[in-house]
Amino acid sequence: MKRYQSILLLLLLLPAFIACNKKPKKAPPRKSNYIFSPVLDLPALAVNNQNSSGTCWSFSTASFLESEIIRLKGEKIDLSEMYFVRCAYLLKAQNYILRQGTARFTEGGLNHDPLITALEFGVLPQSVYSGLVNGNTEHNHFKMFAELEKRAKKFADPRNQLGAAWRTELPAVLDSFLGKAPSVFEYQGKTYTPAGFLAYTQLKPEDYVTITSFSHVPFYKSFVLSIPANWAYERYYNLPLDELIANIDHALDQGFSLALDLDGTEPTFFVGEGIGVLPERDEDRELIRTDICPEKRVTQEMRQAAFENFATTDDHLMHITGRVKDQRGNIYYKTKNSWGPKAGREGFMYLSIPYIRMKAISVMLHKDGLADSTRQNIEKNMVKI
Repeated sequence: MKRYQSILLLLLLLPAFIACNKKPKKAPPRKSNYIFSPVLDLPALAVNNQNSSGTCWSFSTASFLESEIIRLKGEKIDLSEMYFVRCAYLLKAQNYILRQGTARFTEGGLNHDPLITALEFGVLPQSVYSGLVNGNTEHNHFKMFAELEKRAKKFADPRNQLGAAWRTELPAVLDSFLGKAPSVFEYQGKTYTPAGFLAYTQLKPEDYVTITSFSHVPFYKSFVLSIPANWAYERYYNLPLDELIANIDHALDQGFSLALDLDGTEPTFFVGEGIGVLPERDEDRELIRTDICPEKRVTQEMRQAAFENFATTDDHLMHITGRVKDQRGNIYYKTKNSWGPKAGREGFMYLSIPYIRMKAISVMLHKDGLADSTRQNIEKNMVKI
């Protein structure tokens, strides 16, 4: 009798056992119901791919500067992202080592970093310095950064008393992984130095300004924004949130694109769908992936709270090149990414105004792209730009 009872129990439990160990079938992705149409498109070069390198800051700024060159002189010049990366590592290493390891030394950076390096090291075209050597066709900086970090830490330890030998040792590491940077090169039949090529592009790094909006510091003042990637302690110009957005729109309408620093880790930053949105209701966080839903009305207070509780962090940088609208008339910023043309919408992300209001850390633009009233306030309360 007990034997039959055991068999019966096994038969009853068998379906449950099978169900627990059977992998559920993946539901097919829902079709997106968003229909976008262009509103404004500013010139930009083709989408690139940073691949396995933490260099979105360089790709976004290079793209921004390429658009600036088009605006300034009407010429398309593909700039070398990896030359910016190389030069930034040298400056970051100096900062880290001389501060005896108490500063930041990582792959990351910000939009102002290429401008800092351009002033000291000039710029190079992509055709002269790709950063790809030994037959590599994609960027992968894992080994390079590990080697740089190991050596930077060694020199930063005052107990080792190694002096300034890092000034030759670290460039040698960069040479082996990225290639040796030329001091003189040919471009379209003419000879340039990196500094001479910067002059040729007509870019003037001192003409660019970074604006942001946070209430823990006074508005219309410059301040050092306390975010981890700001290793260079660069200053930002602080504006009320509405004025920050108004300046983004003004710049675009006047033909100025903008380099963007933002939080790209939000759950509703949907790379597959190519949109960044901020639903009003938490229960719409999945629905808004494919269907238009009401979005948050982001206030200065909401933005500040998200920044101070680290719900908003600076972790990705892109390039704002225009606007699109959905079928209901909602506006989105068209933003060029650096994850290749297959990511998002042919390499672009469409970011809603609420998303930018909450999740944009800052934007960098040419000073002439600022609204007149903003520029006057900045000049009145700070140094002239």
